[in-house]
Amino acid sequence: MHKQLDVWQASMRFVLELYRLTKQFPSDERFGLTNQIQRATVSIPSNIAEGSARQSNKEYIQFLYISLGSAAEVETQLLIARDLEYVDSIDQLYNDLQSIKRMLIGLIKSKKSKESK
Repeated sequence: MHKQLDVWQASMRFVLELYRLTKQFPSDERFGLTNQIQRATVSIPSNIAEGSARQSNKEYIQFLYISLGSAAEVETQLLIARDLEYVDSIDQLYNDLQSIKRMLIGLIKSKKSKESK
């Protein structure tokens, strides 16, 4: 079910892009920012998938909030990478991430409205 969600598909593409980006980071960041940004990025689609497999809508929503939190982490980490000059531009990735966050918020609202009915 989760594989059909636009937000899951977009976040999977985003993971691939972030992994490509972090290959450019200095090797001494391998266990620092590189690891942290990769883990937070992978957490976005992973929690969407885990939430969709849960029995209740309430649990699903909780996992969507975790995905949203991970997206906020990645946003901060992208800004840090830019400020440390590990990358030239994060504009496209930043825009993609904002789109993912909007889709997550929309899915959360949709699930909450179904829960209240």
